[in-house]
Amino acid sequence: MPIFSKESLETLRQRVDLVDVLSAHMDLKKSGAAYKGLCPFHDEKTPSFTVQKGDTHYHCFGCGAHGDSIQFLMAHLKMSFLDAVESLAQRFNVPLQVIESSQEYTGPNKSALKEALDCACSFFQLMLLHTEKGHEALQYLYKRGIDLDFIQHFRLGLAPEEPGMLRKVLNGKFIKDEVMADAGLITKKESGLRDFFQDRITFPICDAAGAVIGFSARKYKEKTFGGKYINTAETPLFKKSKVLFALHHSRRRIAKERKAIIVEGQIDALRLIASGFNIAVAGQGTAFGESHANELINLGLNEVYLAMDSDEAGRQATLKIGDFFQKAGIEVKVVVLPFGEDPDSFLRSKGPEAFLKLMESSTDYLAFVVKVYSQKMNIESPAGKNELVQILTKQIRSWEHPLMVHESLRKLAHLVRVPESMLGVGQDYMPNIYVKKAGNAGLQSIDPDKILESDFIRWLLLAGHLSKNFIELAGLNIKTEDLRLEICRRLYEAYLECYRENTPCDLLALAIYIDDSEGQKVLSEILQKKVNLERAEEQYRETLKRILDRNWMEIREEVKSKIQSAQCSEEEVFELTKKFDELRRNPPIILNCRF
Repeated sequence: MPIFSKESLETLRQRVDLVDVLSAHMDLKKSGAAYKGLCPFHDEKTPSFTVQKGDTHYHCFGCGAHGDSIQFLMAHLKMSFLDAVESLAQRFNVPLQVIESSQEYTGPNKSALKEALDCACSFFQLMLLHTEKGHEALQYLYKRGIDLDFIQHFRLGLAPEEPGMLRKVLNGKFIKDEVMADAGLITKKESGLRDFFQDRITFPICDAAGAVIGFSARKYKEKTFGGKYINTAETPLFKKSKVLFALHHSRRRIAKERKAIIVEGQIDALRLIASGFNIAVAGQGTAFGESHANELINLGLNEVYLAMDSDEAGRQATLKIGDFFQKAGIEVKVVVLPFGEDPDSFLRSKGPEAFLKLMESSTDYLAFVVKVYSQKMNIESPAGKNELVQILTKQIRSWEHPLMVHESLRKLAHLVRVPESMLGVGQDYMPNIYVKKAGNAGLQSIDPDKILESDFIRWLLLAGHLSKNFIELAGLNIKTEDLRLEICRRLYEAYLECYRENTPCDLLALAIYIDDSEGQKVLSEILQKKVNLERAEEQYRETLKRILDRNWMEIREEVKSKIQSAQCSEEEVFELTKKFDELRRNPPIILNCRF
């Protein structure tokens, strides 16, 4: 994880305009000295979301949502702390100086790469819309039902056939070859440098904030060399195994509704989004992997629709992808398209309402799996049914959630018409969800001190605004030395310092104070977990009490161990016994504020 210099973070903090950040994601209207809008974190008809011009924090008087620009991006777009910082830096044109990084990459900074990619995207669209060469590509798109509004909205373009044209244009904008190479726009060959994309329709691939990080390019003429699609090679910005196409268009609604549609092709995803199904994503031309699934799972997904092509490859992809999500305890439904159709062609011929009906009548994943296998095996014969049951029972038992395993085994028994007892339903079986899947197998270590102290810091950061009592209670009851983790002590010190100096305790201020990768990582982890503001004071007090009880118990045990060590004199034992009894009679209590 990279560490940014204090100077660059301070520059970013000074330049960030919270109203500008919020306005990109919601409608804000000026009301006196403030701006108001409908809160994006809960349903409301009367605006209760407020931010003062020049302030670094927003506040919703309806649901209690409160935070700064980073917290907004993390909560609204489900960005990580690092992604939020980099997104703000790009938006406000602040170069982030990396002073330490676990990565070996030492080339041009990411802002320069994104600038080059955005310029390339604009150039490609210009070539598509305003050149003679682009006319043929446009006709291809028009025949596929892709109109001008679609092209402009999703920034489709055309990489020209003439070699070196992109490089020449970007050089003219003072973008160096090194930057273009690291962004994946040009590549080195024995004959010299050449444009990576040539004679193909381009689809920009974007990060969570909508910045271009790569391209997927489709050939529209049979004579064009290579496969149907080619993608940007791995770069510091673009990692195929983690990036989902069109996620930046669908991210917010997926996180809100906790459901997604997964398709195979880029045009399929864009067609669904343009038709109102802006919960659609696609892979990047390679097999949809577990890392892709985790990107969606991290958004809080609990339901996924698989709308793969209706051919054999689509069926096999459905089997594989569905298993990733079922394994994680997420409901999977299969949208069965008519033979020869894909989501794009179906939407063009039948329309959005017909597709919605397909979703509503979608097939349960396990039923789909049984149907696919039944086409290959004779399940009317005992041997065929036995083989099918053995395969699917083994698959189900590999899933991580006991209830999902139990209910799926029951469902399988019903689907193949065998007694539940024959599949082991009701037997004591617990998947080993604690064994690490990489490195040396063993139990994952859990640090109770980190969990407890992170909870304490989380309450201060996410709910400290609710009442002055939160900070006063912390000061009265918890000293910095009461916290065992150094990073939590430092975050607590930084928070108290902001409070004493009456300065806003925003996350950039904390990141500046905590200038190491471990601190930024812990800060990000702390903020990923939500808090229940309705029970804020009660649970905050519980956290304070648990810290006090932990430390009290530790002192008691130390005294007890000394008494039992047989290494103390009688006088020392007497004094230690008095101290132990005093501790036992006086367990810690929460000291309350005087107001």
